[in-house]
Amino acid sequence: MNLRPPHRSQTDINITPLIDIVFLLLIFFMVSTTFERESEIKITLPDASEEQLEPNPDNVLVKIDANEYVYIDDKPLVNFQLATIRRALRERTAMLDTPPPVIIRADAKVSHQLVVRVMDAARQTGLTNITFATRVLEE
Repeated sequence: MNLRPPHRSQTDINITPLIDIVFLLLIFFMVSTTFERESEIKITLPDASEEQLEPNPDNVLVKIDANEYVYIDDKPLVNFQLATIRRALRERTAMLDTPPPVIIRADAKVSHQLVVRVMDAARQTGLTNITFATRVLEE
């Protein structure tokens, strides 16, 4: 009489396919991930500081108020179409030898599209040095 329990065979779980799939996923994510993107538009943003800089008369000051009216050196434009802004910038810089910096002072409520339109008009007229006027935040 055999009183021993029947011998059960030990089952194995083969993890080789699982390891292969994990390595393939790792390689896929390493190849398809972009780690660094460079901006296509080069803009030099000013640092906000407490010191007042001397205004240069050659600088082109573009103001955009909360009602989205565009002013170039405190002269209002008829509309804010790209051609109008471009024509006003050309007239303002026609007598200058070197292209002056453009300072954009836009209200916080102005749409992003209008600021981009002013930047595009400046770029089309050859004015590539664009900065934004800032104010000091009180802490």
